[in-house]
Amino acid sequence: MGIVNSTESPLDEKAIVAAAERALSEIALVRAEVGKVIFGQESVVERTLLAVLSGGHALLVGVPGLAKTKLVTTLGTVLGLDSSRIQFTPDLMPSDILGTEVMDQDENGRRSFRFVHGPIFTQLLMADEINRASPRTQSALLQAMQEYHVTVAGQRNNLPQPFHVLATQNPLEQEGTYPLPEAQLDRFLMQVDVDYPELAAERRILLETTGLNESEARAVIDAAKLQEIQHLIRLMPVSETVVEAILALVRSARPGHGNAATDKNVAWGPGPRAGQAMMLCARARALYDGRLAPSIDDVVALAEPVLQHRMALTFAARAEGMSVRDVIAGLVKSLRA
Repeated sequence: MGIVNSTESPLDEKAIVAAAERALSEIALVRAEVGKVIFGQESVVERTLLAVLSGGHALLVGVPGLAKTKLVTTLGTVLGLDSSRIQFTPDLMPSDILGTEVMDQDENGRRSFRFVHGPIFTQLLMADEINRASPRTQSALLQAMQEYHVTVAGQRNNLPQPFHVLATQNPLEQEGTYPLPEAQLDRFLMQVDVDYPELAAERRILLETTGLNESEARAVIDAAKLQEIQHLIRLMPVSETVVEAILALVRSARPGHGNAATDKNVAWGPGPRAGQAMMLCARARALYDGRLAPSIDDVVALAEPVLQHRMALTFAARAEGMSVRDVIAGLVKSLRA
């Protein structure tokens, strides 16, 4: 079985194992601390953490009241990141996110412009109810999410490192919302669907969040340690088998690439960025589970969160009641065959 290494300078095997052991203990601390505040929702917590550990952004989708905002706030605290929150509303303007230039005047009467940083200049940005703002305002995040800097009045302004956007979104059927542009959706490493909690978790929520004392999370790592883990993930080797599985899955999701079901039901499919996201997230999931290399099981587990927001069905497929999840399930089944 061939191994595909990262283009980063390789570490020796003992150093990687030692770094992985440290990362595992730190990830375990993060999981335990988040578990004090967020009850149940293990899959949601895992996928959101995987997006951050991979160095990317995540879109959390679910109806109101499922602790999406609380999860993002908790992660900011536990990971020791500087964080800020933007509540997206229909009247929000791009300058409310990026910042604006103001005119200063000194004692001699000389005037000059000074850039005042907006809330995007942070390490963890919570974009709350992102689909309540207009597409023009949503697109203010595009450059930042991909290039990690923003351009205002022709001047480049670098964002802090690390930089992550965790956005929450209500389902598009809710009133007063705007669909996110496809180009912006593609910037999110994963779409994390947040469902209702199971009975035991909901019982715990009732008992532990309605009294006088509520559990509070604390920081267990900091930005520097998070960046070390992100660097380690990019160093992890990936077998040729897993690379081929990722390529087969992503390419089979595109119309015109030999999959009859996709040709019939999919209007447009994922681009190369989906494969990049899968490579990073598969490595992160392996480390999260205590393994030093990803497997095809990681690709299968991540297929839905990585691909679903990067695909659109044809009108005929939607009319038949088909969903993107159904299409991805079929592709995964073909991958396992």
